[in-house]
Order: sequence, then structure tokens, then C-alpha cells
Amino acid sequence: MAYGSVEQAFVIFPAGPADAEALARVHVAAWRETYKGLLPDAYLARMSEAAHARRFAHALTRPGPDEVTLAAADRWGLAGYAQGGPSRRRVEGEAEVATLYLLRAAQNQGLGRRLLRQTARALAAKGARSLVISVLRDNFAARGFYEHLGGEAEPAREEPGPGGGRYWEVAYRWPDIAALG
Repeated sequence: MAYGSVEQAFVIFPAGPADAEALARVHVAAWRETYKGLLPDAYLARMSEAAHARRFAHALTRPGPDEVTLAAADRWGLAGYAQGGPSRRRVEGEAEVATLYLLRAAQNQGLGRRLLRQTARALAAKGARSLVISVLRDNFAARGFYEHLGGEAEPAREEPGPGGGRYWEVAYRWPDIAALG
């Protein structure tokens, strides 16, 4: 599916509880598209849209005061989303984008950049001064995307991952969140 201008084709909006099922569909599909060969096939096959919909509904019904979930949709439905809030590292003034996923059909059109920038703006409005996002070390497409947007790579670190394994992640940091604006 080819889109004209990404500005015209997609709208980005704050997600609410009514979006939980659509967010879960995008999440599971994007993981299966993105992580094939990076995460165990059995884990990806077991992913449940229903379980993720329940998690999204709970998180969107009771969001934290500094949490943001933005969804991106075109006339056919949701094509991506981003979630962020205070960083896991608990660094004062640092926000973290915990998830940013687009369906493959919506990639390479500027939507990821728009979604990240709007999420950064929303987090800055809640007081964040810097931003971090982590990516699997071997997800070279995502790493190139964050580097292109000016993210500074930190050394890779080993983290517990889905399916009980351990995986290497690289954090990308923007010391000044406004640099993404």
C-alpha cells in the first residue's frame, strides 16, 4: 500500500482504552515482522493479541501522570504507536520511549519520525529534559533510524528478554529532548 504525503495519510492522537484491541493487533504484528530471526520463533508464535489488549486496556485506563501513549492511524486503521514515560533508570528529568512500533506497510514514509517527535514533545510537556530509547543490538534498521535522528548510542548491555532469554540492547539518548522537536 503506497501512501501520498505521510502528513495527509496518517493522524497521530492520544490513545485511550477503546484503542486497546487495535494497539494489541499492531503490537503483535509488528513484533512478528520486526523480531523474526532476532527472538525465538516459538515466542513470537505464542504472542496473544487478547493478552496484550488486556494490558493496553489496563494501562490506558489508569495511566501514570507522566505517561504518554500516541497512536497513528490512516483511514484503514491503526498503523503504529509509541508509549513513553519516566525512564527505567530513574534519572531526574529523563523520559524513555518504551515502545515505538509501526506495521511494515507504514514504514519508510516518515511516520516513525513524526511519532517519535510527537511523543518527545508530549513527554517534554510533562517536564522531561532528555530522552532515551532502547533497541535490540542486532536490530540494525531501528539502530540506523535512531542514529539518523541524532540519538547517541550507549554501550550495549545484556538484559532479560521475552521468552526467558537474555538479549543485548543498545540505548540511544538525546541529552536535550528538544533536539527531536
